[in-house]
Amino acid sequence: MPTEPDASVRRPTGLFAAARERMRTRHFALRTEQAYLHWLRRFVAFHQPKHPRELGAPHVEQFLTHLAVQRKVSAATQNQALQALLFLYRHVLGTELPWLDGITRASQPKRLPVVLTREEVQALLVELRGTAWLVASLLYGSGLRLSEGLRLRVKDLALERGELIVREPKGGKDRVTMLPEALATPLRAHLSRLRAWFEAERRRGRPGVSLPFALARKFPDAGAQWGWQYLFPAAGLCRDPYSGRPVRHHLHEKVIQRALQDAVRRAGLSRPASCHTLRHCFATHLLEDGYDIRTVQELLGHSDLKTTMIYTHVMGKGARGVRSPLDRRGPDRESRQRMSETD
Repeated sequence: MPTEPDASVRRPTGLFAAARERMRTRHFALRTEQAYLHWLRRFVAFHQPKHPRELGAPHVEQFLTHLAVQRKVSAATQNQALQALLFLYRHVLGTELPWLDGITRASQPKRLPVVLTREEVQALLVELRGTAWLVASLLYGSGLRLSEGLRLRVKDLALERGELIVREPKGGKDRVTMLPEALATPLRAHLSRLRAWFEAERRRGRPGVSLPFALARKFPDAGAQWGWQYLFPAAGLCRDPYSGRPVRHHLHEKVIQRALQDAVRRAGLSRPASCHTLRHCFATHLLEDGYDIRTVQELLGHSDLKTTMIYTHVMGKGARGVRSPLDRRGPDRESRQRMSETD
């Protein structure tokens, strides 16, 4: 997320407070709320000193065109800014904008995901230690997004059944996915250490973990219960964005992202890899093992099968699994001779 502008461009404060209230009324995710407010502030700063109520569709077009042409943002980023502005006018200011035909949109590139070989994944995991290794192993072994792995709570694990429940994922639809047998023992050891730390925190009277908004109102003491404890808690406390009280959140994403990038360099991988690459590897390697694509779709939590089908294009079986006719005979003596001549 880009850094927010100076406080000097955050006026009018009543407008942003109203936008935040409307988003929380509709139960927007906190990240969505932060992203929308960011773009609203950018929009106000771009057209200051005019109030957004004095602006209309041409001004929205001008701002989005500026993002695409001058700032060269991606199509997804430009679309996010557009959605934020449509929300502002429709739900905060009560103004319905016509379809914005004149917007210059950034073209959406169609890229294949980076997928590592099984050997590369193992080489990467070998370079990780402790919590970073356990989180990365869950991303690859269970097909989790980084945010999903870090938001796991103790109650979401079912070690005896080899399952874990992914709560409030992208799209808001909970799902059940596999828990690798190879992680059963490390997870039990991790839970044992976490329980000892948890008990010590309770004896000290320290605040509990952050909770979903509605649950925090109904059961304010649930944050100090073992089942709601984050599997990977942060080292320090932070202020809850809803209540303002000190709470303990989960480990920050940048901690794992930096550890993984260091591991990529140490492993000597030639292709750029990120935490999300491990999720791509999970899907691709399952398809290579012959599992049904709809099973993989369910494990990943994709609502559209077309999203899952992209992994069929990066499977380790050549282009669409087709064998080249040149490979039917193999390299004969003549082809080896020609190869030696080119060398």
